[in-house]
Amino acid sequence: MTARRLGRTSVRVSALGFGAAPIGNLYAPLDDDQARAAVEAAWDAGVRYYDTAPHYGLGLSERRLGAALAHRPRAEFTLSTKVGRLLEPHPAPTGSDLAAGGFAVPDTLIRRPDYSRDGVLRSLEGSLTRLGLDRVDVVYVHDPDDHLDAAIDQALPALVALRDQGVIGAVGVGMNAVAPLLRVVAEADVDTVMMAGRWTLIDRTARPLLEACTKRGVSVVAAAPFNSGLLSRPCPPDNATFDYGPAPDAVLRRARRLADVCARHGTVLPHAAVRFPLRDPVVACVVAGFRSSDEVTSAVAWAGTDLSDAAWAELDAAAEAAEDGPGGIGGDGGQGG
Repeated sequence: MTARRLGRTSVRVSALGFGAAPIGNLYAPLDDDQARAAVEAAWDAGVRYYDTAPHYGLGLSERRLGAALAHRPRAEFTLSTKVGRLLEPHPAPTGSDLAAGGFAVPDTLIRRPDYSRDGVLRSLEGSLTRLGLDRVDVVYVHDPDDHLDAAIDQALPALVALRDQGVIGAVGVGMNAVAPLLRVVAEADVDTVMMAGRWTLIDRTARPLLEACTKRGVSVVAAAPFNSGLLSRPCPPDNATFDYGPAPDAVLRRARRLADVCARHGTVLPHAAVRFPLRDPVVACVVAGFRSSDEVTSAVAWAGTDLSDAAWAELDAAAEAAEDGPGGIGGDGGQGG
């Protein structure tokens, strides 16, 4: 699988990245063997970039990912985690994190926002312990929507210092809103941004961000290419989700029109969804979440096979008509990953 460099750093990521939120029991339980099998399938298929966060399963994702990669040569894979949410003992656990965080794990811990220098260092230390590693390659500031000043003034300078000392390889910010990432790219010394759900086959509202990143030499990691489920099947069902909620009727109709175009060109909607972000050279990688080895196998095949020029021309025309017409997708709505 091809690899691309993040910004001006020496860190390289495979064109498809393994998003490890699902192996943290996102929405539904997954046992250790299933989680390991998904990671093993990704490795066997050539995936060499793995992304996780303390938020995912209150540390479960990091623990499972670290265990699954423990026997792999450390120099042969790139791993990223995130800072901004410290895990601390829950003073009044309810028994499950599903309602509060979306993960099917006991809520013995809580997430406390902390974008200070000390918070960054504590968070990274905890992540390394859970991962069982002595270093990570990329660290993102995670969803600082309500803490953007602190992220720019405190968290990012702390990460830049670690990068300049050689402790980490690259610095970034991960969000699903375009406007704050534009500010980050303009004001901070970042190597990459993880843009979730805003540069996809159906939602292309991150165009200004891609242009800004191109000018500043910042790489984009395009996460959530299926828009939380809408684009993950050949024909989106009536109960399809978009940005972590029920897909609006207008969005569902547009997705089905895109699916029809794919069918006419002999492919399927999720294939186009995985390939779309990689068409722009500023996008270094597409990160999708995987729960099973079968999901990994399909995504790897899609990532490695482009669509025809005719297919892209028709898909682009359909997407642009949708954006310009009534009910077009726009803005920065959605839930952070």
